[in-house]
Amino acid sequence: MRLLAGIGAQVLGLLALIGRVALYFVETLSHLLRPPFYSREFGIALINIGWLSLPVVGLTAVFTGGALALQIYAGGSRFDAEAVVPQIVAIGMVRELGPVLVGLMIAARVTSSIAAEIATMKVTEQIDALVTLSTHPMKYLTVPRVLAALVTVPVLVGIGDVIGVLGGYQVATGSLGFNPAVYLKNTVDFLEPLDIISSLVKGAVFGVIAALMGCYAGMNSGRGAQGVGAATKSAVEAAAVLILAANFLLTRMFFSL
Repeated sequence: MRLLAGIGAQVLGLLALIGRVALYFVETLSHLLRPPFYSREFGIALINIGWLSLPVVGLTAVFTGGALALQIYAGGSRFDAEAVVPQIVAIGMVRELGPVLVGLMIAARVTSSIAAEIATMKVTEQIDALVTLSTHPMKYLTVPRVLAALVTVPVLVGIGDVIGVLGGYQVATGSLGFNPAVYLKNTVDFLEPLDIISSLVKGAVFGVIAALMGCYAGMNSGRGAQGVGAATKSAVEAAAVLILAANFLLTRMFFSL
């Protein structure tokens, strides 16, 4: 009975957390539609989430694309199907690996940063100071970051897709003997508009998840250094799991037959 009670308590706690996050998201949307709008905070968030994430996104994408080309070539050679490398690299990067890897990189880099920053502000009572100055913390801290992630992460996903495909192109033409013109033609001919649209939509959803979980964990962190650390850890874990779950649901929505 104790085991069942423990499992039940964990399930109830998870459902309560999902409910709190959902209410937090609805409240964020409500503040998004009402003035004032802090453009300076939005601009800073654009730089931190978008521009400063480009190096890690680019490196992740190029090495993943190259490794994917090698793996597909090695696997395809068992069935005399090496020629499918450009098509599979393109569809693998654009539909799945590009959005998911960028989302996880954003969760590792941005979610942790947002959670630690806001949790530290809570510990040092800076959030209380905002309330004293008649500034709503959610409007000042959450809305700019969520909106910036919504705008920038799809751009990062698009860039990551291109760099990943080019990484596969470089490996295939430089090491595997593919003709450059034929490789690019097969890539372009194989991709469909739905593949690109689904990739960008996934990027927008993953960006909102990453920023929202960072803000939520920071706002609800405990006191002291342990509270900041626990908020950062829980934010990254929740964002990563939610991104993978959302990826499954979006893939099923776009490509289920």
